Amino acid sequence: MTLEKENTQVKNVLDKVTILYAGDSGDGIQLIGNQFTNNTALYGNDLSTFPDFPAEIRAPLGTLAGVSGFQINFGNSSIFTPGDLCDVLVAMNAASLKKNLSRLKKRGTIIVNTAGFDKKNLRLAGIDPADNPLTNSSLEGFKVHEIDITKMTRENLKESSLGSKERDRCKNMFVLGFIYWIYNRSLDSTIDFLERKFKGKQEVLQANLKVLKSGYHFADTSETFSNRFEVKPAEMQPGKYRNIVGNQATALGLIAAAHRSDMNLFYGGYPITPASDILHELAKHKNFGIKTFQAEDEIAGVCSAIGASFGGDLATTASSGPGIALKGEAIGLAVMMELPLVLVNVQRGGPSTGLPTKTEQSDLLQAMYGRNGEAPMPVIAAQSPSDCFEMAYEACRIAIEHMTPVFLLTDGYIANGAEPWKFPSAEALKPIVLKVKDARAEEEAPYLPYKRNEDLVREWAVPGTAGAEHRLGGLEKDKETGNVSYDPENHQEMVKIRAAKVNRIAKYIPKQELDSGTTNSKLLILGWGSTYGSIKTAAKELQSEGVDVAHAQIRYIHPFPENLGEILSNFDKVIIPELNDGQLIKLIRDRYLIDAKGLNKIKGLPFRAQEIKEEVLNHLK
Repeated sequence: MTLEKENTQVKNVLDKVTILYAGDSGDGIQLIGNQFTNNTALYGNDLSTFPDFPAEIRAPLGTLAGVSGFQINFGNSSIFTPGDLCDVLVAMNAASLKKNLSRLKKRGTIIVNTAGFDKKNLRLAGIDPADNPLTNSSLEGFKVHEIDITKMTRENLKESSLGSKERDRCKNMFVLGFIYWIYNRSLDSTIDFLERKFKGKQEVLQANLKVLKSGYHFADTSETFSNRFEVKPAEMQPGKYRNIVGNQATALGLIAAAHRSDMNLFYGGYPITPASDILHELAKHKNFGIKTFQAEDEIAGVCSAIGASFGGDLATTASSGPGIALKGEAIGLAVMMELPLVLVNVQRGGPSTGLPTKTEQSDLLQAMYGRNGEAPMPVIAAQSPSDCFEMAYEACRIAIEHMTPVFLLTDGYIANGAEPWKFPSAEALKPIVLKVKDARAEEEAPYLPYKRNEDLVREWAVPGTAGAEHRLGGLEKDKETGNVSYDPENHQEMVKIRAAKVNRIAKYIPKQELDSGTTNSKLLILGWGSTYGSIKTAAKELQSEGVDVAHAQIRYIHPFPENLGEILSNFDKVIIPELNDGQLIKLIRDRYLIDAKGLNKIKGLPFRAQEIKEEVLNHLK
């Protein structure tokens, strides 16, 4: 850290900072987190975020169950995680302080809204009013800034015609304003946002603008905040960037694939946390010929997509684990019909309705085996918010070129998290080879819907194609004619063919590479999906400390890359961190017969890099 003088104020130049905003679910925590994220992206920092909000939206105000949090880690170099521990904790009440104090670094900064520490709020948080953390010695060692944000917001809006509840809702803008000042940021992006959001509500707009500016000026004039901080922009590859959330990236990847293959995109689905935003995002882009259908239930959603695929559209649906369970029979139908279909599973904590807003890698085995009979499907997984774009595009490519439904796994962490994303050029996207049956000439042999090419892929005959009339259904089919068949030999052959077709996709996916380290390293950290950032950070830190480790992240899970077994055979020790009780490790042990060790976390929270570092060091002792 270096020090610079700017007028009479000292500006501390930092490499990176982690801020955690926390308060009641009605305090607008996610809004200010997103606004600070957008501002940070515009400024040019690299960043990673972790929105952590409750399912108990109706939990009593002030209780631990109703605490909403938003953590952002931003810096002047590559950022891969939202940060293990935060430098600054903004706590709007006693419950948010109690729940998140353990996530603050030693000697970190705490900014508290003192109005949230009255007797009522203390009791709701399970704290004895006589043991108020603002008055006892429990916060010694931290830099504590006490501000009555609620009182100052009300004072700013005392002449407003808004009701008391509406005025109090503006207090999040006060927080955002003084954080912008502390980190030397412009208010412009948030002012533009507010003007768009409240275009038809001038009184609400003016109230939010006034409180936002008041927070900024309070920090500027208050002796409490004599120091300002700056995190310089990160050095990034030239190009056009935007801040992107994982679900948005997934939607854009589907749109890009439809455009690249010159197809119409159809999305049929039921809104379910945390996948709903995919539907919302796609519905905004009807100018690209996208059709969205909000179904009454999960089964109707996937069946509508199957119908759209039969009709010649690029068909997609999305859900999370409980919804995927309901779609299971229809997914098996798509496997048997051998139609292109992309199924996005935004995983959450389970089972049942489980933890709908919490992250977990809960459904890998469900994607692999969660259908009756023998119903193999390709399974791929995104590893970061921006990677959701590429893997959504890949899911479409594989589905179209190999005539099969495809599972794309994301999860709540990367679906709601954000990071900078560089716009790809259309030319940089892989071509998608669309092979649709042309009209049959009279001299041609009769059309056989299940006749296959060298990769065991059947032709896609869209209804209305002359001479290619055929029926599809859920009963087993003859291996060529597609007619209903109860022949046992044919059934076994069709089962084997469908499995072999999926296995041959391995020829058309990238070879597995090491993310860091070498094949001569003593230990490999093997991950999949959203564990990427935490593992990458842990591996980089270990390598910088002289520890001989390597890291590989699997994005193609079924089939595995052709060279994965060769890579694994080079290492004496393999550790597989997963946000479940050990699902990938079962597949790896079964396929490659290696004694991999698991590191498992099932708390609805992502890994901290430190947790992975400690596990690696224990195995290297």
